[in-house]
Amino acid sequence: MNDPFTMLAGGFSYVLGGGAIFHALWATLLGIVVGALPGLTATMGVALLTTLTFSMGPQVAMLVLVCVYVGAIYGGSRSAILLNIPGTPASAASTLDGYPLAMQGQAGRAMGISTLGSWLGTLFGTLMLAIFAPTLGDFALSFGSYEMFWVALFGIIIAGSLSGGDSLKGYLAGFIGLFVATVGQESNHAYARFAFGNSDLAGGLGLLPVLVGVFGVSEVMGAMRGATVQAVSSKIDSVIPRISDVTKYWRTILRSGGLGTFIGAMPGLGEDIAAWTSYAAAKRTSKERHLFGKGSVEGLMAAETGESACVPGAIIPVLTLGVPGSAPAAVLMAAMMIHGLNPGPMLAISTPEFIYQIVAMLIIADMVKLIYGLILVRPLLWVLLIPRSRLMPIVFVLCTIGAYAITSRLFDVYVMLGAGLVGFILRELKFPMAPLVLGVVLGELLDKNLLRGLVLSGGDISPFFTRPISAFLFALTLLATLYAVPGLPGRLRGMLRRKPA
Repeated sequence: MNDPFTMLAGGFSYVLGGGAIFHALWATLLGIVVGALPGLTATMGVALLTTLTFSMGPQVAMLVLVCVYVGAIYGGSRSAILLNIPGTPASAASTLDGYPLAMQGQAGRAMGISTLGSWLGTLFGTLMLAIFAPTLGDFALSFGSYEMFWVALFGIIIAGSLSGGDSLKGYLAGFIGLFVATVGQESNHAYARFAFGNSDLAGGLGLLPVLVGVFGVSEVMGAMRGATVQAVSSKIDSVIPRISDVTKYWRTILRSGGLGTFIGAMPGLGEDIAAWTSYAAAKRTSKERHLFGKGSVEGLMAAETGESACVPGAIIPVLTLGVPGSAPAAVLMAAMMIHGLNPGPMLAISTPEFIYQIVAMLIIADMVKLIYGLILVRPLLWVLLIPRSRLMPIVFVLCTIGAYAITSRLFDVYVMLGAGLVGFILRELKFPMAPLVLGVVLGELLDKNLLRGLVLSGGDISPFFTRPISAFLFALTLLATLYAVPGLPGRLRGMLRRKPA
């Protein structure tokens, strides 16, 4: 009954049956449009759609959100190539070679390369998800409260260390997220923390209103200041990918797919880190290094493959550990919990078929994305020219409706507005958002397992450090923290190389 091939076939039979394929078609298209429009992000798209899926069944809702996620990460390449503005942060690396290709009259070829690379990247990552998720899920069953505490803390620390920029700002953002997660009643005795006698605060700050505020309202506030841009050209050459691009750069595709999947599985790093890492690796090993930044087909292929492989990679820890690998995956995980699914080690026991349903959803979304990428070039070009002054008010209204629709409380709208203001200020101060999201999402996991572990040990903290897996995770967390100290890794390498007297 639990044969993987049988469950995978069952996943495809569900996705291809009934009205599911209709949902895949419109949700993927919406995701591509969201990703293509500068100022909108994959995280915002998934968060807004989550608030509109309450009336759907769990599987249909997950199909819609997975398709939006896959489509939005790909859609950012359209504005990156034609406007030199990444539609999503993940597409920033694609501007380096995509826009120069467009300036050379090869906009169609550039979009064909991005479509092919994105399709192959998602396919590669999905294969890795199908192979490793069940195995990792079985291993994660050996994790108790002590281990899950370190998993949650490691996710926040690694996101703060490696999300780019100042690591201290990353840590501060992560702990701001943790603070937000601790507002309200604690899990063991329902003691109200940071409520100040307010019944609304005692109920906690809703996860989705916070995320919609941070990624919706703050994006609207920032995007309204952006200047109007025009597409590089209205003339598009052929977008049909060339077989020679695959045969010539197959090593780059495999390398970028592997890097993207691995980085996706690391908590909090996300698609932008995967794209830049894949691009840098391709440039370092390429025989055409002089073309990078001037219109390199290999560079664009590497960036697109890496960022798209990161999407299934980021879902791997969601399904096996209950820890998101990226900001959009964090919202996807929140949506799973809202719809009664329990991401984490117990998922493989309670609903093992769901893992293979996700695999089928990713493959269907990937195929739909390929079709749209090849046939909807001209309509997407028109979409890019929508003035922000008309688009952003609509997005703000959707944010407000989505926040209110969750529990029909006006308090959630206030939470969304407050989170949006805080998110906007943090963005202006160059704080990374991924650690903040990880802190909010993982805060409850960390809090519950810390309290549960202390109850089980009678207040003794030693099991957090002495149990084998806990000790290993503690060491990883400590190393990740020390690695982020400025200059310390170099000094340690120097000490190791120094010959004894």
